[in-house]
Amino acid sequence: MDFLIFQIPILMVQASMDGILLGILFALIAYGMALQWGVMNIINIAQGELVILGGYIAYFMYMAGIHPAFGVIVSPIVMYFVGWGLYKTIIFRVVDRDLFISILATFGISILTQQLMNFVFGSDVVVAQSNFGTTMLFNSMVTLPNSKIFAAVVSVIFAMLLVLYMRRSKLGRAIRATAQNARAAKILGVDTESVYAATFGINAALCGVAGALIAITFTLHPYVGLPYTVRSFMIVIIAGLGNLPAVALSGMGLGVFEEFSDYILGTEFRIAAVFLLLVLILVYRRFKLARKREYLK
Repeated sequence: MDFLIFQIPILMVQASMDGILLGILFALIAYGMALQWGVMNIINIAQGELVILGGYIAYFMYMAGIHPAFGVIVSPIVMYFVGWGLYKTIIFRVVDRDLFISILATFGISILTQQLMNFVFGSDVVVAQSNFGTTMLFNSMVTLPNSKIFAAVVSVIFAMLLVLYMRRSKLGRAIRATAQNARAAKILGVDTESVYAATFGINAALCGVAGALIAITFTLHPYVGLPYTVRSFMIVIIAGLGNLPAVALSGMGLGVFEEFSDYILGTEFRIAAVFLLLVLILVYRRFKLARKREYLK
């Protein structure tokens, strides 16, 4: 079968550049998941729903006559307190419990959030028009929406700010200490409950930033959060916990994979290709773990 993308090389450049810009945004969402997973040992199935909720904040700013780009400032602030509230009401009950319990709890949050968004915001597909225009490259053969470039730049800025905050602030040092050994940190006087609440809030804030960027770049729908959860989970599985460069590279790799899948298989199979890739990665990791156990015997 002849694929158009391989017959016209410039389409490969288009797909690669689109994928890299998209992957940087995926990496920001995944970094939030990696942070709270590494500190709290919780897999947040509601990650995608937090992203979409943050996107709706930017969308309603747009509906109120405020440019949706300002959502990257407002949305993380609101979402931080949403995350903090979720921890204080639900998540604190499953910290230090079996990992499967946390999956069930966050899955319940995911379903509840979907239904609440559907009730409050409606089921229509919406987008916040940024009117940023388009950048033309290579004699106008490659087109890049400026909203995607804006999303990638903002994602990098927030990731760098978070890294600096984690290294230099008192809370950042407490979070890193708790991630390394929660019991020892508690003995040394670290309030681990406050650390957990702040960590979940920071994760939600990163989701808020990503959601605001998605609102001006793609579309919003109450039930479109699951693919973002799957992407984040896949990136973290590949990159590991606490490795920001690996998260960034994995995110960009996933973005390029999606774009090529779009060109080769068609848009209708794009998300299916992502789920298939997740299955293959999990099977491969399972195979590697089985091999390690055999070596240890």
